[in-house]
Amino acid sequence: MHEIGIVREVLRTVESYAKENDIKNIREIVLEVGELSQIIPEYMQEVYPYVVEDDPMFSETKLVIETIPGLAECDDCDEIYNVVECEGICPECGSTRKTVYSGTQCNIKEIHVAEESAE
Repeated sequence: MHEIGIVREVLRTVESYAKENDIKNIREIVLEVGELSQIIPEYMQEVYPYVVEDDPMFSETKLVIETIPGLAECDDCDEIYNVVECEGICPECGSTRKTVYSGTQCNIKEIHVAEESAE
């Protein structure tokens, strides 16, 4: 399950960014995970609480995952289609030759921070 390593790397990246920008009270991390990335979002959600439970910076944070569709263009007929839904086969001409445009990425999209109360 490589999702644990991915979660740890995301946390290292967010922690580094937060320190560089003097950000405290992170409440939510939003990731974009592509359908073709070989990352299973459910596994990431499942392991996240265990990875952050002893880390004061992240123990109260929530992980939100947005799925990016795996879109490709058929190299034979130029049809754009969802690779997962069509099982890698162009729905227009039946070709398996394609150029993938999206769905392979894993990006940190947003970091949500708790609002500081004015005193």
